[in-house]
Amino acid sequence: MTNLKTTYQKTIAPRLAHTFSIKNTLAVPRLVKVVVNAGITAQNRDPKIAEVVASVVTRITGQRPVPTLAKKSIANFKTREGMVVGYMVTLRGARMYDFIERLIRLTLPRVRDFRGIAESNVDKNGNLSIGFKEYVSFPEIRADEVEKTHGLQVTIVTTARNRERGIALFRELGIPFRK
Repeated sequence: MTNLKTTYQKTIAPRLAHTFSIKNTLAVPRLVKVVVNAGITAQNRDPKIAEVVASVVTRITGQRPVPTLAKKSIANFKTREGMVVGYMVTLRGARMYDFIERLIRLTLPRVRDFRGIAESNVDKNGNLSIGFKEYVSFPEIRADEVEKTHGLQVTIVTTARNRERGIALFRELGIPFRK
């Protein structure tokens, strides 16, 4: 299996530069970071479940997550200011490329009823957000040890500056979009 970073540098970046007529190599769209975020709902405020969420994010990313705190108190959501409402991890460099490669080659094909990612998941700045209803499709998680499932979100941040360039970058990387 070839490394995604070397594939990007040797083939994808020159192809994107040619496609968009970019003369400066630093202006070619590239990956900046991947943010993996898992929220904890009001029903799941049990400290044991918070530990499970943190350990799942750790196993999926290979990095210890940072707790996300509520910025304000909202009575309808039963949250107080400073309460832990989720966990997040930011991946950069080699870990980012390894994570994206595993996401494309292993995780997405294992998602039940997967028909591709909608192009509408790419925002106007060329960043891609993918939501998972359950984390069982990740290869680091064994299905027999799952007690209670929760969702998580993966956001891939780029330097694309617009949707068109972002979609072109993700297509070149091998992200399967819907037809």
